Amino acid sequence: MTYDAMLLFGVVFIITYALLAALRWTYPLGTTQRWMLQAVLFVAIGGYFVYCWTRSGQTLAMKSWGIRLVGTDGEPPRAAAAVLRYVLAWHLLLPGALWYALAGGHTARDVLVALAGAAACVLLAYADPARRLLHDRASGTRLVHVS
Repeated sequence: MTYDAMLLFGVVFIITYALLAALRWTYPLGTTQRWMLQAVLFVAIGGYFVYCWTRSGQTLAMKSWGIRLVGTDGEPPRAAAAVLRYVLAWHLLLPGALWYALAGGHTARDVLVALAGAAACVLLAYADPARRLLHDRASGTRLVHVS
């Protein structure tokens, strides 16, 4: 996830710059502008993942680590399964987001709670016999190692 995040930083930067320049928005953004920017970035990042997963089953980071996403048939997932996986994968950030919304305000503690919440969500994979995370179970996908 970290490697993909580093690669997507450039994509997010370019899209943000292009949107701000095209619409002549300046900081600080209003509430509506901020929500629109976040929606555009959510779709753009999702487009990257869905395109990579449905094309070859791998993002650039997954290729580097020898990991491939497959559907129940062993082939790259269909678009609907990839979109569902992308949307549901955001549950990993949900505990940290809830904490921040309810009791946030102390940066170090907020980061620790967010990391602990994501780790707890990842540990739920041990409840599944195939060691799949919730978004993989719901979308019918799984990660496999490739040589």
